[in-house]
Amino acid sequence: MLDAASNAEAASKGRDDENFLSFVTFKVAEHFFGVPVERVQDILIPDTIAAVPGGPKEVRGLINLRGRIVTVVDLRVRLSLANAETGNPRGMCVTVEKDGEFYTLLVDRVGDVVTLPAGRREQNPPTLDPTWRNVIRGVFRRDDGLLAILDIDRLLDIRADAIAGVE
Repeated sequence: MLDAASNAEAASKGRDDENFLSFVTFKVAEHFFGVPVERVQDILIPDTIAAVPGGPKEVRGLINLRGRIVTVVDLRVRLSLANAETGNPRGMCVTVEKDGEFYTLLVDRVGDVVTLPAGRREQNPPTLDPTWRNVIRGVFRRDDGLLAILDIDRLLDIRADAIAGVE
């Protein structure tokens, strides 16, 4: 009896010690993405997005977020996905911070915060589109499909010079 209790305690302790990762999830063109919850500053539906003439195609424009000017990055364009034809044309915004600046990612729909075992994260599939390969930190298999984890720093670094030019 003592051995069974010890084994149960060890198994329970192993589960408690396992690293878990939490992500804010969202959908863009029928694909599920996530960003680490600690990187998310705000989630909102923008009232208006001010266009930036001559800006990079990924930059939809600028919004005023409680007195701060925030660059709106259109993930459909950034990830080379089809343009939205139905649904909310404004989308939703997931605001993140990088190097002291705020950027908001324009997505189709925000999902839930999910917590997953770190050990279940898989490497990027070898067939992953090159545009995505540089900005995806791995995937999790879920009942509702793959959850691709975005690397916010890389996502915003690739066009950092162009984005910085519009601020």
